[in-house]
This record gives sequence, structure tokens and C-alpha cells, in this order.
Amino acid sequence: MTITIKDWLRENLKGDRQIWWIVAILNTLSLLIVYSASGVKDFRNSPENTLFKHIFQLLVALVFMWFAHKLDYSYYAKLSHFALIASVFLLIYAKFYGVSINEATRWVKIAGVQFQPSDLAKLALIANLATMLARRQRISYKENLWQGLIFMIGKCVIICGLIATSNVSTALLLLLTCFIVMFIGRVPVKYLSYLAIFGVIGLVLAIYIDPQRRDTAKGRIEKFTSSWQNKGKNDNTVYQIKEGYKAMANGGIFGVGPGNSHQRNFLPYCYADFIYPIIIEEWGLIGGVLIIILFMWLLYRGLHILEKSDRALGGLLAAGLSTSLVLQALVNMAVTVELFPTTGLTLPLLSMGGTSLLFTGLSIGIILSVSRGGVDESKI
Repeated sequence: MTITIKDWLRENLKGDRQIWWIVAILNTLSLLIVYSASGVKDFRNSPENTLFKHIFQLLVALVFMWFAHKLDYSYYAKLSHFALIASVFLLIYAKFYGVSINEATRWVKIAGVQFQPSDLAKLALIANLATMLARRQRISYKENLWQGLIFMIGKCVIICGLIATSNVSTALLLLLTCFIVMFIGRVPVKYLSYLAIFGVIGLVLAIYIDPQRRDTAKGRIEKFTSSWQNKGKNDNTVYQIKEGYKAMANGGIFGVGPGNSHQRNFLPYCYADFIYPIIIEEWGLIGGVLIIILFMWLLYRGLHILEKSDRALGGLLAAGLSTSLVLQALVNMAVTVELFPTTGLTLPLLSMGGTSLLFTGLSIGIILSVSRGGVDESKI
């Protein structure tokens, strides 16, 4: 019996078909854009070497996504507690003994693999929060207040506070995601206000404990709020924003064409944090809008899974993880047009990112696992 490619795909790629298409489109675009953006005037690294490295990273992420989508998502509820504890220790370790890149100590290196513990912490906290909320859907929050409300808020504040000591923007986005997940999980507004208040207090304290982080955050806000006349001409952030504007202006409506970017020779990190201006330069306003549509499509599918799910854990997982990915994408794009201060966040599924791609793949794999359905949540 001959098995066709269509049959093989139907058998091995389970879950929401539209999400698979979104991932396929964004990954294909990523290969084209990273290859083009890496074609800078640098004789130390050829575009081909960068492309092969990116292909390898994408393949690893896709493999993790495939394995993640094959597992019942109830396993992630069981693992989330241990992953959350591990992430606390890794975040503390990264703060004091981590690897510094671009003047930021956010990475740890284990067995030769270098990654940001905040990526693990985000995934673990969202999964653990969804698990706790799923367990309490039929219990009043006045019953056992400690395990219900205070424990949830405490976890969110501690994890976001630890992340804020090295990456304020990631901590803010994670706090917002937790707020959204708890809102979807039918937490009363009164208690949501506690999360917002204590979360913000925790972030402020985390920033002010570290003078270097405090000065960095203050400097970025001052640069963001000051006029162009008062911005430092030799400042790297200002230079990055200006060159990004030039790239988008060059693109116009239809773009200069794939591989024809001029600003890639001048825009720092144009294959990572600032890949969006290169997209607009080469693919025009149409390409930029297409990227936004794809991410909003991903968010819609995540919320659609929530709507169709008759199980609390699955719906909360899908909604929380899709919201987290799309919020990161929107903030990345907003930074390039100076709607937000510079953050250093990558554009999910498009930027060259190494282990950040891996955790993105895991997140989408879990969403796909939820969309498969057929899981007994009674034992979580």
C-alpha cells in the first residue's frame, strides 16, 4: 500500500491545521529574510553560513514542536511545577553568574548550550497558572484563599520580579499575560487588581535593587520620551531607530524586492531584534501588514481553541501561550516604529534566535496538543 505525502502529513501533523500553515508561512519567510538581512558588508561571516545556522535552529525548533504536539497536554501541567522551581534557580544563577551578551547578563550556559532562563520561566509560569486555575474552576476563591489567590499572585510576582532584574520588558509582558490568563480563568476583578498592584510593585523593587538595571531602564525611558533634537547622535539605540526608519521609508508600498535591502548594511541586529524594518524595506507596507495579519491569525486560532475546548486546562493553555507569543511580536514591531522603548525582544518565528526559537516551538507544540483534544484532565 502506497502512502502519499498528504496521508503522511494527515497522520503525523495533528491538531489545528491553520496553525501548522501559519508556522510554515512564517518559517519560510524567516529563511528568506534572515538570509537577506545577514548579507551585510562583513567578510568574517558569509550569508550562507548564517543561513545554514538559522536552518539548523529552525529544524531543531520544529522537531521540539512536533514532539510537544504529540504528547497529551496534561503532562505539561505535571511538569510545570518542577520547571517553575528550576527556572527560579536558573534566573538567580543568571543574575550573578550568567553569561553577558550586549551588556546584559541574561544567559546561562549548561553543557555547552546557552539560553535565557526567562524563556523557560515564561512557559513554566503560564502552564502552571493555567493548571492552578483549571483546578479551581468549581471552587469559590473564598475557600482556601492561600492556595487559591495568594499562591497564584505570589508565583507571578516572584517570577516576573526575578526576570525584571535582567529584562524589564519581558517581565512586563509576562505579567500582562498572567493578568489575561487569570481574567479568562474567571478570577474576580477585585483579585486581578491585587495582581496588577503587587506585580507592578515587585517590578519596581526588582529594578531599583540593581543600580545598573535601574540606570538602563531610566535611560531608555528618557530617550524614548525626549524629542529627536535632544537624543544623543552617537547613541546606539537612537542610531538603530533612525536606520530602521530609513529602511521602512525605502520600502514604500511594495518594497525594493527580496534580497535588495540597502539598510541591512547599516542597521544593527537586522536579523534579530530589528528584522521587521528589513521586512518592510524588501516587501513593502504590504509585507509588513501581512506579518501582522499572520500573528493576529495565530491569536485568533488560540482563542478559537479556547472557545471550542470543554476543558479548562486546555483552553487556558492555548489562550495563554498564543497571547504571550503575539504580544511579544506586537511589541517587537512597535519598538521599530518607536511606539515603545527599545526592549531587545525578538520577533517570534521570524528572527534568528537560537534557543528562543526552541521555546517558541515548544509553546506552539503545546497549543497544537491542546487542539488535538481527547485528554482526561481529572487527574491534573
